[in-house]
Amino acid sequence: METKNFKIAYAILRISIAIILLSHSVLGIFDGGINDFGNFYLNKVGFAPFGVFIAWAIKLSHIVCAILLIMNKYIRLACFANIFVLIMGIIMVHFKEGWFVVGGGRNGIEYNFVLICVLTAIMFLNSGSNNLIQKPVENS
Repeated sequence: METKNFKIAYAILRISIAIILLSHSVLGIFDGGINDFGNFYLNKVGFAPFGVFIAWAIKLSHIVCAILLIMNKYIRLACFANIFVLIMGIIMVHFKEGWFVVGGGRNGIEYNFVLICVLTAIMFLNSGSNNLIQKPVENS
């Protein structure tokens, strides 16, 4: 595959994940979902009195990471931060609901799983000396 195609694929992955993270976070800001998650879930499972603070930290980290993904800066940090949040979401919220988000179940782990896979792919595409995005690929 040509370097140009790698750059395009990499940009599509980064921008699409950034849009997903932004839309998920911004909606929570305006519909009260962040405060509800902090008060009605995190505080009840043992994070009181910091539940609302933690919920806001999670959503703000998604926004910052989305901006970094769009700017193509600090990619590993952005991806690691989001992967950590997504894994914690699986452990604390989604695992007990099963695999499916809709259809065969409700609120399962499949969505987080896909996001983790894409964020991991972005990290590999952007990894140091193996960076396929910046190194020209020789055609054989």
